[in-house]
Amino acid sequence: MSANRVKGTYDVLPNESHKWIKLEESIRHILNLYNIKEIRTPMMEYSNVFHRDSEGSDMVTKETYDFVDRSNRALTLRPEGTAGVIRSYVENKLYASQELEKVYYIGPNFRYERPQKGRYRQFYQFGVEAIGTVDAALDAEIVILAYDFIKRLGLKGVKVRVNTLGDQASRSSYHEALVKHFTPHKDELCNDCKERIYKNPLRILDCKIDHNHEAVKSAPTPLDLLNDESKAYFDEVIGYLDAAGIDYEIAPRLVRGLDYYSHTVFEIEADIKGFGAQNVLGGGGRYQNLVKELGGPDLGGIGFAFGMERLLMALDALEIDFSKDLEVDAFVVTTSPNLRKYAMKLLYDLRNADLVCDMNYTQKSFKGQFKQALRLDAKYLLILGDEEFERGMISVKNTKTEVQEEIKLNEVVNYLTQKLEK
Repeated sequence: MSANRVKGTYDVLPNESHKWIKLEESIRHILNLYNIKEIRTPMMEYSNVFHRDSEGSDMVTKETYDFVDRSNRALTLRPEGTAGVIRSYVENKLYASQELEKVYYIGPNFRYERPQKGRYRQFYQFGVEAIGTVDAALDAEIVILAYDFIKRLGLKGVKVRVNTLGDQASRSSYHEALVKHFTPHKDELCNDCKERIYKNPLRILDCKIDHNHEAVKSAPTPLDLLNDESKAYFDEVIGYLDAAGIDYEIAPRLVRGLDYYSHTVFEIEADIKGFGAQNVLGGGGRYQNLVKELGGPDLGGIGFAFGMERLLMALDALEIDFSKDLEVDAFVVTTSPNLRKYAMKLLYDLRNADLVCDMNYTQKSFKGQFKQALRLDAKYLLILGDEEFERGMISVKNTKTEVQEEIKLNEVVNYLTQKLEK
């Protein structure tokens, strides 16, 4: 029988993996500048980490991969990164060691949704969480970091769309206003939204079926129901963004897709050829109750996440070559099988000098080895011949200039190191 990959998944092939490696290197470099450390959590959690009474988003109610293990424990493959990070933060009592914990994560997530371009059932995200305090300056810092990251990748027209959901009191007022607004239109909405009206009306605003309904378009916005404290907090966040000079716009209808958000929510978009209206690359927001819901103290946090597949698609669409495939510094060619053992020693010595090198392992002819070296675009050919070897010499050919020299075997590593440094 033939074996195929699971629907909604993909393979990262050897000629593409360098892009992923470079993107991960860029993530780590930039987040180091912001003094943010990496955290790694399991890909599966007990289901109650995600299936909380307060979380009614489609992602959790419809799209999670849930299963029961052999000990009859309910487990879920993580559909997003934040809840698992907060679970770890609480379980390991990270709040006891410092007031603010700033972490990032990189890894796969799983959602059972219709696969489409740039959206998969197994997909990679990187995200940032800053946990332990409520501070408008911290909100602004996280927004600025997300903006800065996309700018540094080389994308153009980068913009922040930012809004606020307000504190718990403001959210409650907004909930009541949405119930009042949508109730007269109940029979016109999809079956899911009919249930959401009283349970979670905020989710109607990002319904994939009803998003163009007039009732959705005319619904009140969170800004309409802010109390004085929430308005002052949001004004302070905006003040910090103004001070930093980043490009943003206030988006009154932005609510994001998860129910744990409060206060600041935001998205990052860029001008991407061929992406149409789907130019949002990532986003996030502040959450106040999540730490407490997962058994920790009453501490707030803020974070964001970016889909790595969409980032790479955006870079390809704009023809931004921010990464280079692995370059081979030297390829060892032998004129007879007797020299293969010395070739192996030479490779070991070259690699100890941090040079990228290779040789043929299929016993090809001299001509075949030469062709393989050219296919790999090796910078130098190291040609081991019987007569030269007897004299303690090796031929070194620069494949770009075609210049070939004889070098002493015991000097070839230093010779190549100096040439490649130049």
